[in-house]
Amino acid sequence: MTTPTATPRVLDARALNRATLDRQLLLRRADLSALDAVRQLVGLQAQNTKPPYFALAARLTDFDPMELSGLMASRDVARLVTLRSTIHTHTAEDCLALRALVQPVRERELKIFRTRLVGVDLDRLAAVSRELVEERPRPLKELRAELLALWPAADPSALTVAARCLLPLVQVTPRGLWGESGQVTLTTAERWFGTDAVPAASPDETVLRYLGAFGPASVKDMQTWCGLTRMREVFERLRPELLVFRDENGVELFDLPDAPRPDAAVPAPPRFLPEFDNVLLSHADRTRIVPPQYRDRIWTGNQSHPTFLVDGFLAGVWRTVEEGGVTTLEIEAFGELGRRERDALAEEGERTVSRMVTSGPTSVAFRAWRTAG
Repeated sequence: MTTPTATPRVLDARALNRATLDRQLLLRRADLSALDAVRQLVGLQAQNTKPPYFALAARLTDFDPMELSGLMASRDVARLVTLRSTIHTHTAEDCLALRALVQPVRERELKIFRTRLVGVDLDRLAAVSRELVEERPRPLKELRAELLALWPAADPSALTVAARCLLPLVQVTPRGLWGESGQVTLTTAERWFGTDAVPAASPDETVLRYLGAFGPASVKDMQTWCGLTRMREVFERLRPELLVFRDENGVELFDLPDAPRPDAAVPAPPRFLPEFDNVLLSHADRTRIVPPQYRDRIWTGNQSHPTFLVDGFLAGVWRTVEEGGVTTLEIEAFGELGRRERDALAEEGERTVSRMVTSGPTSVAFRAWRTAG
């Protein structure tokens, strides 16, 4: 433990990079089940349907997309709005407990829409929405139409945003299943999992889980990850149990005593990540993964491109193109790559695309294609 009078050790960007990669299962692939990985990573960003599958392909040994799809079909995991007001794939337990923890964030989000909900009784809206989606899962458009019939003067999209903020609404299958499609159809987490509401996750335990998946980290890092505010008091309460470091800018970082912190010189293999991967979004200071000069190059508007890491750091973007029955993974590097780096990327790219494409030949190509920035 760090004593109150000790000078905290400074961790530079590479040291933070290797520690975070290790906990994110990106320094080496883990021999874990998909369910255990989703639990350990405290969820996977799932704003789109495919990213959770690619996220696990980058992290797990011999990952089969049908494993995660099966967990979704069996309701062991599900998709709903939790962290940062975005959709995540969580275990059933985390869907209920984490959503309850971040409910204040949803209520804060709701305040933004109040001018578009004039005359709407929010308690009644919540009760009506619950009754509708628990009677049977409702497509988003149908739920919106039902609510608009009761409040015709309200903004239609604001009505469904309000329902999403007030209730833990799960996107039910077949949406989210591998190789299948389906419109956004909603029910409550309680109905989907066949359980009553559960107590909110403990803030203390959630901080410890966050550090286990993303640490070492600052208070602001953790708040960026979950959207909650005023977490300093939780860290202070936990301080006697934690190690304390500082980054190169003097920011205080906290960590679990027994968490891995590999040497900064440990090699980091290339990895292909989906759009919005949590490793890129879960810190206030993202320089441990994202070089400052590249921060804006992975976005077009509010849409993120799939990215890849070289030596543990963001190095470019990728996409798949299907033509003539062949699926090609196209790579655009932001900087110069040496021959060894290109060969390693090609090998990892071939592994990724061959496992994640259901049929047909695959290839990898280094090609320039246009992105914002």
